[in-house]
Amino acid sequence: MTLKMLNTSEFDPYYKRYLDKLPEDIPLRESFHLGKTQVTQFFKAIPEAKQDFRYAPEKWTPKEVLQHLIDTERIFQYRCFRIARHDKTELAGFDQNIYVEPSMASNKTIEALVSEFIAVRDSSLALLNSLSDMDLAYIGVANNGDMSARAAAFVITGHEIWHMEIISERYL
Repeated sequence: MTLKMLNTSEFDPYYKRYLDKLPEDIPLRESFHLGKTQVTQFFKAIPEAKQDFRYAPEKWTPKEVLQHLIDTERIFQYRCFRIARHDKTELAGFDQNIYVEPSMASNKTIEALVSEFIAVRDSSLALLNSLSDMDLAYIGVANNGDMSARAAAFVITGHEIWHMEIISERYL
């Protein structure tokens, strides 16, 4: 199953910004393996002096961005799981900004954050490997909009590219 198999009816238009970061021909599970390597290498390469840098007041640091990627993957992994299991319950949205302070990302080392990212990514891969293509195509409701399980999964890997590009442009 590749990204080009997604129909625009499977996700809210807001998520197109993330999905557009992925090659159309990339298989879903491959995007997770590739992303694991890219994210790990990218964040490990950020100089220590830049890991807690903010390019503007109230903007997240690279450490906080990595924690955000971890938290968001957990949420979208859960959405993917619930929808793939044909759960018709509408899934709530979340306020990403309130997650930053209690995450205490600035008190963590980049190594600890990367380790947490790898653990979450491995969990996502295990989930994806347990789901059929038919279940991944199932559509539920998340954050007041239709979303297929596979769209929820693809958003995870497009979202991380989005944030790595911002860090490259504004932080490094």
